[in-house]
Amino acid sequence: MASFPLASAARSLPTIASHLPAAATTRSVSIPASPVPAAKNAASCSLNTRSRRRPAVRRNAAETYVPGSGKYIAPDYLVKKVSARELEELVRGERKVPLIVDFYATWCGPCVLMAQDVETLAVEYEDSALFVKVDTDEEYEFARDMQLEQA
Repeated sequence: MASFPLASAARSLPTIASHLPAAATTRSVSIPASPVPAAKNAASCSLNTRSRRRPAVRRNAAETYVPGSGKYIAPDYLVKKVSARELEELVRGERKVPLIVDFYATWCGPCVLMAQDVETLAVEYEDSALFVKVDTDEEYEFARDMQLEQA
């Protein structure tokens, strides 16, 4: 193994401790306790959910935020929940745009995840299509007659 001149020179230099009085090298230092209790320090961690920023508050009580779209819109344009009877009237009625129906259940995970996308599409295509949703728990007989199943 090769010996480097700098490394051997560094080993031969006296250390700082050799020039200090003996009392200075054995002095104990007390570290003051944090003025904030440990539990409060944990709450300030960025990974703690309690310290995360809260969702933006609505700018106007008459407007509703559509998650994922970055848009505030009037509630009239959101996907309207309809009954089976109202849906039948919409299907039989005259429309100039296609009718898109979201059959959902509040306990259905995929339905809940898809709801945000349906709301966003309803905003994006508000002039091109009519979006409505039907709660299959409230309209159980209708859902059974339509032979709807969980995806």
